[in-house]
Amino acid sequence: MRTLGTQIRGIRLPIIKPGDDLVDIIVDSLKKSWECEGFELRDRDVLGITESIVARAQNNYASADQIATHVKELTGGGHVGLVFPILSRNRFSILLKAIARGVEHLTVQLSYPSDEVGNHLISWEELDEKGVNPYTDVLTEADFRLLFGEEVLHPFTGIDYVHYYKSLTHHDNISIIFSNDPLTILKETKVVIAADIHTRQRTKRLLQKAGAETVIGLDDILNKPVNGSGYNSRYGLLGSNKATEESVKLFPEHGQQVVDEIQRQLYYLTNKNIEVMVYGDGAFKDPVGKIWELADPVVSPAHTPGLIGTPSEIKLKYLADTRFKDLCGEDAKNAMIDYIKEKQENLVGDMASQGTTPRQLTDLLGSLCDLTSGSGDKGTPVVLIQGYFDNYAS
Repeated sequence: MRTLGTQIRGIRLPIIKPGDDLVDIIVDSLKKSWECEGFELRDRDVLGITESIVARAQNNYASADQIATHVKELTGGGHVGLVFPILSRNRFSILLKAIARGVEHLTVQLSYPSDEVGNHLISWEELDEKGVNPYTDVLTEADFRLLFGEEVLHPFTGIDYVHYYKSLTHHDNISIIFSNDPLTILKETKVVIAADIHTRQRTKRLLQKAGAETVIGLDDILNKPVNGSGYNSRYGLLGSNKATEESVKLFPEHGQQVVDEIQRQLYYLTNKNIEVMVYGDGAFKDPVGKIWELADPVVSPAHTPGLIGTPSEIKLKYLADTRFKDLCGEDAKNAMIDYIKEKQENLVGDMASQGTTPRQLTDLLGSLCDLTSGSGDKGTPVVLIQGYFDNYAS
């Protein structure tokens, strides 16, 4: 019986630059790693590649001016409303700067007390103390300051996001309101950009039904090249990150070609079928900081077909406490192994599967990859996961 289950290795790569042959670099780096560290690849191992190096190798960047040009083309460039942006210097500051540059006036509607991924402007306790109902109350910037003070700092970043977002103005053309009803913006303007990520389709639908003249989302901006820019045909600006003070790196556009070619080359080298995925943010929530990590539109924008689906697992501790509660030692082990071997492929509704994680494989694996590679200076943008599809009977 094997003594190890799932194993995760962060694979170090050289610094990736635009134009690099990423497939060859990844395959070569993985080969050097297994030769140096003494491990072997097995069928159904998973290789995760962070989206940032895929986009960087593809030179998938855009400038603030290119974004501004497309915003003006799509909106007409007059008074535009921007609803539900997230609070992030990395994710949204350059986008806000660019959007403001492409319009005459921009009314930004912030959700409160937090954005959709859990970045808090203020706490629920502060709302309760001031008697504010975020489900019904609309606040102007003056209302917000009167209630909560002239400086409202985020507890982790130390940033007052209201001050910071207004500092990104183009000729003092940004105003800010606070409301959780997307229709509030229509009192200001009938031309709206829905900046939310996971709720964007509902926001667009509600605004259109309520009489907005023009409604677009971040996914509609740079969904094609503009003046030589990078682009993402499906997600536009969603999934982008700050590159410089005047540019962003976009979500990778041709990720499927990358994962398919890496799988092909690894099969040629090892005769093993390795699953490959591109991953971005993991999908998990920090219980202390309250931030839901997923600021990308999806965890995995590209993956090989073997990663489609959800786990089909049984809960060992449930069976140990119920069906096999009178068995011990080898008898318990053998009974559990036999049960696992005979389990059905689809366990939906089966009590033996209660408490297991009903999430997409790519979301689970991408979260594991994201936690392993981190977002700082670990230098392991490729993650090898072995034994993930094993179970107690393997």
